[in-house]
Amino acid sequence: MKTELNHINISYQTRSQKEYHIPLTYQIFGKDLLTAPIILINHALTGNSNVSGEKGWWKQLIGENQVIDTKKYTVLCFNIPGNGYDHFLIDEYEDFTPSDMAEIFLQGLEALHIKNLYAIIGGSLGGGIGWEMLAIQPQLAEIFIPIACDFRTHDWLHAQCLVQKFLLNGNDEPLQKARIHAMLCYRTPQSLNDRFQNRYHHGNQRLESEDWLVYHGNSLNERFSLESYKLMNHLLMNINAKEDHLQKVSARMHLVAVDTDLFFPASEIRMCFEQLKEKEKEVFYHEIKSIHGHDAFLMEYEQLNTIIKNIL
Repeated sequence: MKTELNHINISYQTRSQKEYHIPLTYQIFGKDLLTAPIILINHALTGNSNVSGEKGWWKQLIGENQVIDTKKYTVLCFNIPGNGYDHFLIDEYEDFTPSDMAEIFLQGLEALHIKNLYAIIGGSLGGGIGWEMLAIQPQLAEIFIPIACDFRTHDWLHAQCLVQKFLLNGNDEPLQKARIHAMLCYRTPQSLNDRFQNRYHHGNQRLESEDWLVYHGNSLNERFSLESYKLMNHLLMNINAKEDHLQKVSARMHLVAVDTDLFFPASEIRMCFEQLKEKEKEVFYHEIKSIHGHDAFLMEYEQLNTIIKNIL
């Protein structure tokens, strides 16, 4: 399994006419490139290209004899430039949109001599970039599986990201505070209430749920940079794949929602499904049932495995 970090030098002019030299990094798992069907995995907000293997964040889905079987497929994952996994950061993060990141990924595919993909699979922000890629290049993939995301950022999500932006621009533990707020968007009231049930730690007056939130804030602060978080939040605020372009997409589209998602509500994803169905696209809707909200796509592996297995 070829898990080393590779890079491609990309010269790119953003939509805002700024010139950048970007070291686009990626990892490949499974079969050698161009010897098997290629599945592109687009990572989520705090994810990275390390999707499989011992420390892979999606190892429950991707690996030998898993649903996305690395003995059968070539699995490719780019790092969103500026996510910091490869130590590359972008200071002027507002120069970039998800559409720019999609263009950069497409340039990466071109540099690797990949003309088409068997599938694009992306969760949350990664799925949003997948929508943007297909809006630019509608014939790119045979199958598209966007999970817990939509082709545009709706008002509710934009508002949550705006709160994130205010917190990230603060002076006192900005990343920790933003992460604590984000965890409340990624989960649901029932998820927290069922788990913690108002339990206090023995010997003090602090709720266990408070400790859990503080832990998540500190944990992300140790492995992620403030610059990266600002960029990713900005991208999440600005997903906007052109609807008329999506009507030209040839891929079989499988939209996967979470019934309790507060971030990308299932009702919005169902609406997207209905719109595409009206245009006579080959589109299907799947729903993960969970009390855990948006994060269910990283937790409910049995359901997600079943959905993806049936698609592939």
